Amino acid sequence: MVLPPSPNICCYLIILTTACLVQVSGGQKLLTLPDQHPDPDAVAYQVGRRVNNASRQMLEEGGGGGCLTGNPIDDCWRCDPNWSDNRQRLADCGIGFGAGALGGKGGLIYVVTDSSDRDVVNPPPGTLRHAVIQEEPLWIIFSDSMMIKLRHELIVNSRKTIDGRGHNIHVTGNGCLTLQYVSNVIIHNINVHHCKPSGNTMIRSSPTHAGFRGRSDGDGISISGSRNIWIDHCSLSYCTDGLIDAILGSTGITISNSHFTHHNEVMLLGHNDEYLLDAGMQVTIAFNHFGEGLVQRMPRCRHGYIHVVNNDFTQWQMYAIGGSANPTINSQANRYTAPSDPDAKEVTKRVDTDEREWTGWNWRTEGDVMVNGAFFVPSGAGASAVYAKASSVQPKTAALIDQLTMNAGVFGQPRDNEPGISYPGGTNAGQVTGGYDGYFGMVYGSGASTTATTPPILISALVTVLYTPTALNLHMPLSLLYTM
Repeated sequence: MVLPPSPNICCYLIILTTACLVQVSGGQKLLTLPDQHPDPDAVAYQVGRRVNNASRQMLEEGGGGGCLTGNPIDDCWRCDPNWSDNRQRLADCGIGFGAGALGGKGGLIYVVTDSSDRDVVNPPPGTLRHAVIQEEPLWIIFSDSMMIKLRHELIVNSRKTIDGRGHNIHVTGNGCLTLQYVSNVIIHNINVHHCKPSGNTMIRSSPTHAGFRGRSDGDGISISGSRNIWIDHCSLSYCTDGLIDAILGSTGITISNSHFTHHNEVMLLGHNDEYLLDAGMQVTIAFNHFGEGLVQRMPRCRHGYIHVVNNDFTQWQMYAIGGSANPTINSQANRYTAPSDPDAKEVTKRVDTDEREWTGWNWRTEGDVMVNGAFFVPSGAGASAVYAKASSVQPKTAALIDQLTMNAGVFGQPRDNEPGISYPGGTNAGQVTGGYDGYFGMVYGSGASTTATTPPILISALVTVLYTPTALNLHMPLSLLYTM
C-alpha cells in the first residue's frame, strides 16, 4: 500500500499513462517519459567529451600533482578553496542523464541541527525529515557530523539537495531514502547503510499530507516514478534489499563517484520485464568504485539505456552487469577485475533469457580493461555504427581509472572499508574541510540536544529567493546539455 496520491502525483501519473499508451498504440519506441532524452548516444558523447577535457586540463596542470583530478564533476567545484561559500555551484557540475537535476538550487539553505527521528508524522523543525518534506526548493546541509537513525522510510520531496559536505553524515535504520514521483533531487556525500524494511504506519510526505505506508523493501535509496535525480559521492553498504533501486518509469538519473561495498543485489534498474514505461529509463553510472564484498547487480537492468563509464569494478561473486527485457548497455572505459572463481569471470549476465533472444540486444564494450580473466560478452549492434556518435569521443582509457575514482564515496574515507561500519560519535570523525559558516538561510532547531561544535548561526537576515514558474523548470534544455 502506498500514500494516497497528491494532486501533483495524480497529474504525473496521467502523463505517464498517456505516454505508455502512445508507445503501445504506435508499435514502436517513442518518447515514453517526461525528460527522456531523444538521443541517448548524444548524452554518452557529452560525457566522453567532458572526461576528455577534464583529463587534458589535469595533465596540463601537472599530471595530477595539483588540485585537478581529471574527474569533470569534482574539478567543477572542488578546487575552489571557498566552495563552502557557494555550495549551490554543485548543481552545475552534473554529467550524463541526470545533469539536469537542479536539486534545491535557487532555494534557501536549511541547516539540519537535530539528528533525531522521533516523530515521522509531525517531524520537529531542524530534523532531516522536516527538511526533505517541504514544498519549496531547499539546499539541505548539516551543523555537525551526525548519525541519523530512521524510524521509517524518509520520503523526499521535489527540488531538494541533501549535501553532506564538510561533515560525516550517516543515514541508517528503517526504510532509508525514498524518492517517489518527484523530480530534481541531489544526494551528495552521505553514508547510507544497514537499511531495513519498515512501514505499515503513517508517514508525512509534505507539510500538508501524511498517509499510510505499506512495508518498504529495505533499499538504501529507492527511486520510483521519478526523474532528474543525481546521486554523487555517497557510500552505500549492508542494506536488506538494493543499495539503489530505480523503477516504475524513473529516468534522467546519474549515479556517480560513489562507493559500493558489502552487499548482494547492489543496484536494480527497472521494475519488471513487462513494465513498458521503463523502456524510457536512461541512467549514467560514472566514476564509481564497486568494491569489497559485492555479489551481483552492478547494475541489473530492464529495458532502457544504461551508460556505464569509467567505473572501477574490483569485486563480484556472480557477475557485474546483468539484464533482461532488452536493455541497451553502453560500457566504456571501465576496469573489470574478475574474481578467482573460474565460473565467475564473465562480466555480463543475461537473466533468464535464451541466447536466441538476447543476441539482438545492444550490449557494447569499448575501451574497457579486463583483469584476471574477466570478459564481456557483447551482442546486437555492439560493434556497429549504432553507437557511432558515442564512440566518436571515447572517454579516457581505463589507465586513468585510479585517478578518476580516487575519491569515490564520501570524501575522506578509504576506497575499501574493513568489514563493519565505523559509526561517528561525539567527534567529527572523517570530517573534511569546509562547513556551513557564513550562510544566511533556514536554521531550525528543536529542543533536542546535539553534538554541534560550531557556534549556531545567527539569523540576522534571510536570503529571500523569489522564484517564478520559469525558474522551476524540471529539466535542462537540450541546447545546454549539448554544449556542456
